Amino acid sequence: MAEKRDYYEVLGVEKGADKKEIKKAYRKLAMKYHPDVSDDPESAEKFKELSEAYAVLSDEEKRNTYDQYGHAGMGGFSQEDIFNNINFEDIFKGFGFGGSSGGGAGFESIFDLFGFGGGSRNGPQQGDDLAYHLDITLEEAAQGLERDIEVAHKKPCPKCHGSKAEPGTEPRVCPTCGGSGQVRQVSNTPLGQFATIRPCNTCQGEGKIIDTPCSECNGKGIVKQNSTIHIKIPPGVDDGSRLRVPGEGDAGKRGGPPGDLYILIKVKKHPLFKRDGSDLIYEMPISFVQASLGDTVEAPTLDGAVDLKIPSGTQSGTSFRIKGQGLPHMRWTGKGNLYVKVKVITPKKLNSKQKELLREFADASGEEIYAEDKGFFDKVKDAMGH
Repeated sequence: MAEKRDYYEVLGVEKGADKKEIKKAYRKLAMKYHPDVSDDPESAEKFKELSEAYAVLSDEEKRNTYDQYGHAGMGGFSQEDIFNNINFEDIFKGFGFGGSSGGGAGFESIFDLFGFGGGSRNGPQQGDDLAYHLDITLEEAAQGLERDIEVAHKKPCPKCHGSKAEPGTEPRVCPTCGGSGQVRQVSNTPLGQFATIRPCNTCQGEGKIIDTPCSECNGKGIVKQNSTIHIKIPPGVDDGSRLRVPGEGDAGKRGGPPGDLYILIKVKKHPLFKRDGSDLIYEMPISFVQASLGDTVEAPTLDGAVDLKIPSGTQSGTSFRIKGQGLPHMRWTGKGNLYVKVKVITPKKLNSKQKELLREFADASGEEIYAEDKGFFDKVKDAMGH
C-alpha cells in the first residue's frame, strides 16, 4: 500500500484553513487535473487524491478524526462514507464539463474514478482499515514486546459466505437499475447537460434484490467477530508511531481483499525519565557538599542503577552523558544516551553549627556574609556603599 500524502499538503492549505479556503483550493486544483481537461497521464489519480482530501477536510467530523489520528483514523470510514456528503455538481457548476453536447461525462467520470460509476460499483472492493490504540510503558518501548490483542472485525458471514441470501435461495436482478446498482440522472442547465450517477434506491446500490435474507447475518453478508491477533512491537518505538498489520482489517466487499490493521502506539509518561528521540534525560538532585567536594552517586537507568562520578565544583544544571543507556535507534543499530542533569539543592534549615561552619568557609574564601539581624534595606545600603 502506497503511503498517503497529508491531506492539507495535497490541497496546499494550512491546517487551520476554513471551509471556504479548502473549497477554493480544491476547485482550483481539480480544474487543473480533471481527466476531461488535463493531458497529464496521472491526472485521474491526482484528481482522485484531491477529491478524497477535500471530502475529508470539508466534513467537520471526518476532519476532526483526521487531525487527531491521521490516515489511520479514517479506517472507520468506507470510501462511500468519505464521499457521502460531497455535491460535485455544486462544486463544478459553471464549468460545463461535457458541454452542451449532452454527453454529461464530467460527473459520471468523477464517480467512475472512485468506483461509484459504471459496473465497477458491483465489483470487488477492499475492506476498511481498522485502528487499535495500544498504551505501553517506556520500558516496553525500549525492549520491544509481543502481545496478543483482541480486535473486532467484520468477517464474511459463515452461513451465506457473504452472499446475503439464505442458503438455497438466489438473489434476483434489481428491476430499477438492471443490476448496475446505479441510476443516471441528467439535469439541464444554461451551460448544457450535467449527468450525475447515484446509487439505486430500490436495491441500495447492490444491483440485486434479496427476497430471503440470510438468518445469520440478517442479509448483511458480514458479521462482527472478535479475533486474537499476535503483534510484535519493535524496540525503540516512539510515542505516536503507527504500525501496519496487513490484511487484519475488515473483510472486503463482494470478494475484495480485507483492509489493514493499524496499531497506534502511545508511550506512557515515565516518573523518572524524559525522552528526546532515542536519548533519555534524568534530573538528579545532589547536595551542596556533593557538588562542592565531588562524589560518586548511583544514577538510575532502564536497566538498573550505574555509578556516576560527580567532579568537585560541579555547578547546578550540569549534564553528564552515560553512553548507550538510552533507547534503541529505530533506523540503525545502537542505542541513544542517558543525560543526567544535576540540580544542586540548597538546604532550607541549618542549625547553628552548620551556619557557623559556612561563615568560616565564606571567611576563608573571602566572601562577605551579612548578619541575620540586618534588615533588607540595610543590606541594600551596604551594597550601594551608603
